[in-house]
Amino acid sequence: MDSEFKTWDDIFKCQQCGDCCNGFGGTYVTREDIINISTYIKVDPEKFIARYCDKSGSRYVLTLAKNGYCIFFDKIRQCTIHPVKPYMCKAWPFIQTVIKYPENWNTMANSCPGMKKDIPFKDLQKIVAVEKEKLDTSVIK
Repeated sequence: MDSEFKTWDDIFKCQQCGDCCNGFGGTYVTREDIINISTYIKVDPEKFIARYCDKSGSRYVLTLAKNGYCIFFDKIRQCTIHPVKPYMCKAWPFIQTVIKYPENWNTMANSCPGMKKDIPFKDLQKIVAVEKEKLDTSVIK
């Protein structure tokens, strides 16, 4: 029997609710993300790190505002850095951990109304791998 879940839009439809911008341990940023965002907002990368990032282990994450949302989230305008949003944000919810641990999808879906739950693991892993590969290919220069 053929699965009904073949592509990303069979399992995810963004509701633009902003829940993915709230908490979740912070949004990791790569050096490339830092350069892109700091250029976009016209701030020196080192000043950007000091003002907009926190350390999480050996990596940087975007600072959370007092309300728990990413410092660049605005309820009205949504993501204020959308054209240069970090890799982690571009990838959501098609992230590496779901390929390795597909059971994480349902946990993530508890916080994201756009994600369908109870997708067969084999279908889920295949779709997420395809979407991650597309993103990775698009960000390679």
